[in-house]
Amino acid sequence: MCGIAGFCNYNEDFTEEAPFLGQLARRMGNTLRHRGPDENGVFVSTHAAFAHQRLAVIDLEGGKQPMTAYAGGYRYTIVYNGELYNGDELRRELESIGYVFETTSDTEILLKCYIHYGSECPKKLNGIFAFAVDDERRNRCFLCRDRFGVKPLFYTLAGDRLVFGSEIKALLQYPGVNPILDRNGLCEVLGIGPARTAGVGVFKDIYEIKPGFFAISDRNGFSVKPYFQIESHEHPDSYEDTVKHVRYLLEDAITRQLVSDVPLCTFLSGGLDSSVVTSVAARKYRDLGQILSTYSFEFTGNDRYFKPTAFQPDSDDPWAAKMAEYCGTNHTVLKCDNLSQADKLYDAVDAKDMPGMADVDSSLLHFCRMIKKDHVVAVSGECADEIFGGYPWFHKKEAFEGHCFPWSPDLSVRTDLFKPEINDALDLEDYVNQRYEESIAEVPKLENESAQEARRREISYLNIKWFMTTLLDDRAGIV
Repeated sequence: MCGIAGFCNYNEDFTEEAPFLGQLARRMGNTLRHRGPDENGVFVSTHAAFAHQRLAVIDLEGGKQPMTAYAGGYRYTIVYNGELYNGDELRRELESIGYVFETTSDTEILLKCYIHYGSECPKKLNGIFAFAVDDERRNRCFLCRDRFGVKPLFYTLAGDRLVFGSEIKALLQYPGVNPILDRNGLCEVLGIGPARTAGVGVFKDIYEIKPGFFAISDRNGFSVKPYFQIESHEHPDSYEDTVKHVRYLLEDAITRQLVSDVPLCTFLSGGLDSSVVTSVAARKYRDLGQILSTYSFEFTGNDRYFKPTAFQPDSDDPWAAKMAEYCGTNHTVLKCDNLSQADKLYDAVDAKDMPGMADVDSSLLHFCRMIKKDHVVAVSGECADEIFGGYPWFHKKEAFEGHCFPWSPDLSVRTDLFKPEINDALDLEDYVNQRYEESIAEVPKLENESAQEARRREISYLNIKWFMTTLLDDRAGIV
């Protein structure tokens, strides 16, 4: 991952203060060094100041940022965190129009895609991304985030300037931007957490570009618009055609994510999701005459203390070993003891700038730091349960009959921890219910659908918009 940060105001001339503003942008970028330890860069124009911290994955020499290109006598500069999975197709499309490329990096592809398509650019992209473009032709800053929020992008308005960054800590380097926690923020942490309402940055006046949205800051102010929204359609395919289509989409998605100029591995728990990813990746590597590296994780004493749950009915170890043997991978088992896991709790909160999934975050941080010694990129089966209905509440009667987030049916386990006056002041139940009702109102409906299927659609939508985003948010801050 990389880190981006910056600020802009298209009614203000930065020329005289350029050295000072460049230093300020660099301080913001320095807070993101853990996201991009390989290189850093700063750019200051008449109206904008950008900083970038790079983790080099593709075109190690040619992908330096901020990256600038010229077209029609105008300058365009981008800072970008992410990866394009359809970069080759976009490059060929733009070359056929007349664009010439100087590097093999997807950063240049993205920048020239924006130059040509402008605000329509995000619809052309298949990938995970958060980026900002200083557009001298239109006198604006264009910010955008991928469809499902894999890459984070926070922002705030400080006076007349838009301030943005991959993490909240970058914004806090800007003078006057402070981490103030009000009632809404407390309700987010105590009532919604570890999830977070889309677009909400928890701290007062700090926000996040929502997944599937872009934003424009220009002389007329600041505006946010969607370019992608989930829709509901009748499913016309037979079972056999559906199997073929899903298989194609899954293999295509996995294969596209294996493009890397640095060492790549997969996480392999032995579960269905990571096993499918590993099997496809291992086959691709074998075709290239290479052996895929895989990792599984276990906790010290797990053989004695493991207890089955609805989420994990079996221990991972024997299944991971079987899949590693079947796929012929170079497999490594990493271990974490209780003290290491507890120690990393502080680092995990620092990485996210707020509380998260506690031991899940700290153990993931511990394991990823170990993997980073040998591999820069890891592919996992994370979030397949949200897409394919792998959680218990996709099938439990209580979830279909309830009127709440299915993974959090009882708020009393939270509210019972607080004094009555705190509960009265916060009114967590009202806040959480309001967020739930807002989400249910967004669910795209289908006509003539049974009540059971309509509820199943709601549960699926909630998982994609909330539960999946929570997992992606945790990984974005930690991995």
